[in-house]
Amino acid sequence: MTQSGGKFALVTGTSSGIGAATAHALIESGWQVAGVARRGAPFVDQRYEHIVADLGDRTMLQMIEPRIEERLRAEHWRRVGLVNNAALPGLLGPIERLDLDALSQVFAVNVVAPVWSMGLFARFAPADAPLRVVNVSTGAAVRAFAGLGAYSASKAALRMAGMVFAAERELPTSGEQRDMRVLSYEPGTVDTPMQEHARTSSRDVLPSVEMFVGFAARGALVSPTEPSAEIVEFLESGPGEVFQERRLGSR
Repeated sequence: MTQSGGKFALVTGTSSGIGAATAHALIESGWQVAGVARRGAPFVDQRYEHIVADLGDRTMLQMIEPRIEERLRAEHWRRVGLVNNAALPGLLGPIERLDLDALSQVFAVNVVAPVWSMGLFARFAPADAPLRVVNVSTGAAVRAFAGLGAYSASKAALRMAGMVFAAERELPTSGEQRDMRVLSYEPGTVDTPMQEHARTSSRDVLPSVEMFVGFAARGALVSPTEPSAEIVEFLESGPGEVFQERRLGSR
């Protein structure tokens, strides 16, 4: 992987969907990108490094931490970005039926890994380089949908963790405050495996399944390239509110 001395970003969940589209868009915009996913790389490029890892496995997080730290310290980056995109949506069903092990895995991937990643970047990213963090969220983080208890609760937890992370950056310090911004981003109804999984579920498992079926039937699903463009735009943004929430197409 070549180094430009310019912009570096870590993107999770890069094997498909929004993660793959974001990694590709960043490369096209001149970024060096490291991607983390359970499956193989979606493309090959000298500016892209792919890390195969299960973000729900604490041991794997400990193994890749030195690798990410090394990338952050490798040279004096002039801009750094983190996109927490990877998520497990698969544990559907009424809360009283949720499996304990599966529930723990959802929170490990959707909450523990991204919170850990934010801390890692806060510690090791160059202090004078603008740092932009995007936590890919969902409308289900702020609105209740029957059958999405695990996914909704985990995304709501990540949303609040991002708010706390931003608030900590605004605390008075002895030196100059770093240029850091956090975006909780709702990509809308994107045509990804998550949507397909939801709309092919039974009503017993996902009582709100008709809503997801309706998205596809009305042609309401958008390409992953649409939210990826807005994510890249934020990563390249100038100073502004430390914490911000946005939905696809909003300003």
